[in-house]
Amino acid sequence: MHIGFDLDNVFIDTPPFIPDSIIDRLYRKQSTKKLTYRFPSPFEQSIRKISHLSIFRPALTENIAMCKKRRKKTDTFFLISSRYEFLKPQTKNVITKYQLDKLFDTMVFNFENKQPHIFKDSVLKKLAIDRYVDDDIHLLNFVAERNRKIKFFWLNNHVDKRMHKNLWAITHISQMFT
Repeated sequence: MHIGFDLDNVFIDTPPFIPDSIIDRLYRKQSTKKLTYRFPSPFEQSIRKISHLSIFRPALTENIAMCKKRRKKTDTFFLISSRYEFLKPQTKNVITKYQLDKLFDTMVFNFENKQPHIFKDSVLKKLAIDRYVDDDIHLLNFVAERNRKIKFFWLNNHVDKRMHKNLWAITHISQMFT
């Protein structure tokens, strides 16, 4: 089975003390009806480079351990991250520090700075993903609508339920393996 995973909030935690609502506002354009992500200004890029240092992004070790435990020999694991190119050094650092390169068969990053939902939609199709987990419900709604055969899982802290035909809300990564 081809299983895809996002990076942030799945294997790498967010910086402490920054509410999700602020992060959401910084990442997505709020004024449009169409899903659009913001590309940060040079000043914002500087701040994000600092906030993406591994000291502020601890590994979610329970999720890493669960994936190692639940992986079958027939599974192929893909890391699919929409991090932009300006975060390439920080991304490579956390991948190495937390040995995520040993967990995944293939890692794909958005270093061409495409819109994250467009990037992931394209990668999911290209890699023939069967299951995919992410923490971004807006992105998941977009890709689930366009990829009806893939099972999507929204990893969050509050909701456990089936949301659409091919989209489930889960509070623990182990739920995507059942």
